[in-house]
Amino acid sequence: MKIVVLAGGTSTERDVSIVSGTGICNGLRAKGHRAVLVDVFCGAENVDWEDPFPAEYDVEAAADYMKSFNSEIEKMKKERKEFFGPNVMELCRQADIVFLGLHGANGEDGRVQAAFDLMGIRYTGTGYLSSAMAMDKGVTKWMFQMHGVPSPGGTTLKASEEKKNPAELGLSFPVVVKTCCGGSSIGVYIVNDQEEYEKALKEAFSYEDEVVVEEFIQGTEYTVAVVDGQAYPVVQIVPCQGFYDYENKYKPGAVKETCPAPISDELTKRLQNYAVQGYHALGLESYARLDFIVTEDEKIYCLEANTLPGMTPTSLIPQEAAVLGMDYPALCEELIRVSLKKYR
Repeated sequence: MKIVVLAGGTSTERDVSIVSGTGICNGLRAKGHRAVLVDVFCGAENVDWEDPFPAEYDVEAAADYMKSFNSEIEKMKKERKEFFGPNVMELCRQADIVFLGLHGANGEDGRVQAAFDLMGIRYTGTGYLSSAMAMDKGVTKWMFQMHGVPSPGGTTLKASEEKKNPAELGLSFPVVVKTCCGGSSIGVYIVNDQEEYEKALKEAFSYEDEVVVEEFIQGTEYTVAVVDGQAYPVVQIVPCQGFYDYENKYKPGAVKETCPAPISDELTKRLQNYAVQGYHALGLESYARLDFIVTEDEKIYCLEANTLPGMTPTSLIPQEAAVLGMDYPALCEELIRVSLKKYR
């Protein structure tokens, strides 16, 4: 197949997206596909339009080209009127499918998906509406509550509203403050008193104008991929220190990830059932990953759904697939296979 692996972009998760995209492109090429790596915002240079999906292709060089723009992204965002970079849309039109290796805003939030739907471009993952709902943690919480998926109590606050203290929101310290549409745990703060709370609000509002304030749940973190409506094995996540924030997620050796999780069959089934229930509550298609916290007495709380979860070779979904006997390149092909079902 001729495949554009779309990565990079303008979100706070740009660096992670480039790593995911590089891995995906290498994996698909290992399977014989003519995949090319393209930055959705910075575009692709020197495209040979007679053979835009060449048999021989330097994936690492394409990744280095994308990284060369990293220090200029903020400046480019101010100067540019259009989001899609040079040659991006034409390459995507010529591809059999676009593999979305994007993370965060302007990629995981449904905007790219909506544009592709209008242009008749096929892509991996769920559609624009479910992407938008899952990206907004406030909306996700409402949808979970409506469909009986347990989640921490809390509410949303806008920057324009009075900064109410947790007691006025029906909460008590400690609480979690997090951006509504952030990813990779960027803009997530666990706070223990009013001073920390006000500081966290200020920092969270620096990312976007709406935040979620919710009760802090003490427990162990788990994650479950749902692919084509079926739950994959459960991963247990135990940070060596602190919580599962951006640094711990991407710093080698900072967390212990165990798959399948060392828990009872009963708890495994409950987590998998809630993962599938949350997947359907948000109207998701193709694949997603849902994150949980489980208390010491095994109460389950679903935190969020990730519609374009990390796809670095050591990310969580590849670990789950490996337990099922599926290596990384095979997983990339499987995600394409289930995504194509949207177009039948």
